[in-house]
Amino acid sequence: MIARPDASEYAPFYSGYVAAVQADDLLGALAAQPDEWDTLLAGRDPDLAYADGKWSVRELTQHVVDTERVFAYRALRWARGDETALPGFEQDAWIPHDPGQSLVTLAAELRAVRAATLALARPLSETALSRGGTASGARMTVRAALWVIAGHTAHHARILRERYPR
Repeated sequence: MIARPDASEYAPFYSGYVAAVQADDLLGALAAQPDEWDTLLAGRDPDLAYADGKWSVRELTQHVVDTERVFAYRALRWARGDETALPGFEQDAWIPHDPGQSLVTLAAELRAVRAATLALARPLSETALSRGGTASGARMTVRAALWVIAGHTAHHARILRERYPR
């Protein structure tokens, strides 16, 4: 069990993501999300955006995958005791370079990335989960990074459900 992080373990910006995880069982929530995304993506137009200037379904999904990779990398570095300050990433600068995959391929990529995240998270000790570092100029623990991954995914699933018509 990976306890919900205390607000002191992450910057205030991330509080909405941590709160977006409804379950107390982080590993269970992480394991369930790829199935939810399979359902959310099924039959959708990958190029549909809900408004001008907003990401398409494909771009939003690629963003979720990319962000998970970034936060899992941060968690890995910190869990292994590397406190080298890490830069942020400019999500909007990444979007024009997305490979334009089908939603089926993106769902499979999300599932693969999530499997890697779970393989990283499951064996971590409380000591490793409590370690942390700096990214984007803010301190964060490994535990918080893992909760942010789940919360960020949940946040974008909600947006997909609520704003993107079927």
